[in-house]
Amino acid sequence: MKLKALSTAMILAALPMTGAFAAAMDRSGQSMAAFLQPGNYFEAGISILDADVSGREAGETTTRRDIDDMAESYYFPNAALKIQATDNFSIGLLYDQPFGAKAKYTGNNAFVSDYGTDTILPQTTLNNMLRDQIRTGLGDSFDQFNQQALGGNFNQASPEQIQAALNATAAQYRADVEGLPETLPAVQQALATATALEGAANNIGNALNSRFLLGEGNTVVDLKSQNLSLVFGYQPTVNWNLYAGAVYQTVEGDLSLRGQAYSIYNGYDATLPETDAWGWLAGFAYQIPEIALKASVTYRSEIEHEANARESLPALAALSLIDATQGPVFANAIANATGKSKFTTPQSVNIDLQSGIMQDTVAFLNVRWVDWSEFALRPLKFGMLSEVVGQLDSVNRPNGFDIVKYDKDQWTATAGVGRKLSEKWAGNVSVGWDSGAGNPITTLGPTDGYWNVGLGVQYSPAPNYFIAGGVKYFWLGDAESQTAAQVGEDNRIVGDFKDNNAIAYGLKIGYRF
Repeated sequence: MKLKALSTAMILAALPMTGAFAAAMDRSGQSMAAFLQPGNYFEAGISILDADVSGREAGETTTRRDIDDMAESYYFPNAALKIQATDNFSIGLLYDQPFGAKAKYTGNNAFVSDYGTDTILPQTTLNNMLRDQIRTGLGDSFDQFNQQALGGNFNQASPEQIQAALNATAAQYRADVEGLPETLPAVQQALATATALEGAANNIGNALNSRFLLGEGNTVVDLKSQNLSLVFGYQPTVNWNLYAGAVYQTVEGDLSLRGQAYSIYNGYDATLPETDAWGWLAGFAYQIPEIALKASVTYRSEIEHEANARESLPALAALSLIDATQGPVFANAIANATGKSKFTTPQSVNIDLQSGIMQDTVAFLNVRWVDWSEFALRPLKFGMLSEVVGQLDSVNRPNGFDIVKYDKDQWTATAGVGRKLSEKWAGNVSVGWDSGAGNPITTLGPTDGYWNVGLGVQYSPAPNYFIAGGVKYFWLGDAESQTAAQVGEDNRIVGDFKDNNAIAYGLKIGYRF
């Protein structure tokens, strides 16, 4: 079966995008197809994704309000230049944006700051903490205070009622010993009790006014990466291609957490300035051009980054509510901490297969694995605060927690058929599947994999260049979402996202010279 006409028709280039909406933060799919084209070759393309990801509050949120579409549209370009320097050596320069995230919560829900009613911690949690502090702070005087000031109804009283009773009782203690020598033990005891009562009232005041420490607005994430790969290939025979190269990668992004779902992190902002680092890739390909058979395996290394992330934690004052003695100490240490935030983008493997199956027709398969289960993002100050609040029984994360963490590796598969329709037209159809990276999953990307179908068309005005366009429709997997503090416990969630979808468009030009 001779299919040499397909080498210029380039059927497999007809659908410009690959991943577009893959698991976790995978985007471009990191294809090596351009480098494996015969001869000298250049291509440039752009993919655009428009997703609809909506749901409802669930689990530990106290309400069950709707969550409007939180997925932001985005685009990512790609380009490649491949030079066949000799019969045996080739060189390539590949640009793509492999990883990213773009989302924004809107409306009235637990992921949008409700200025004026939100508290640093859930109101029930605040009430319990304050009551425990008051019991401890008053010691033997607690029972007397409860009976005299609150009629024994401490557990049923509101924070405002308790605060008023504390201040009134403290004032009475001071009035009772006014004018008496402060050296008397009874006077010292009365003044100490009054001070303890006033301290407890002040803590309640901080809690009631905590809404003024919270940032206004929406939970937003915008993360972008760029890869530039310099690849060298060696072809000992017409059938084999061995290649390897260096990968230069940059990452930058912004994150804002808002809303009652994020508890003490409500109001947190982080800016990751552009940071760069190096990695590598290696692979091999085998082909039989006469029957359009080609198989390749490509490995890309993980890439370690360090950055001086700029973080804002306006709710640090709430640590005094958790621990009246050590809380301010921890808050000061976190606020003044300096150092690098470290993270590693994941390693991956791509396997690509194609073969002629009849005249002017090829079948193709791409399988991709990404090591998301080893990925974790924990900015410096975020992590320090997580180690403090992680000691709470309600959190139970004594070693802290990551702002983003995935449970599973990602597997993606795309299969399809491409066909040359005429001397100038070609097209393909494809079906894709993505495993997702775990469920429940982060609130910053609440989907669990997908199924998709794709359609591509290519027009070649001349044998040495083409214009191609394509579209893919995605059925996104239902997912339950978790905040960072809940990761690891499947029964702890804050959102439920169902029946969501996305559509991706792509455009590409290619040129042989």
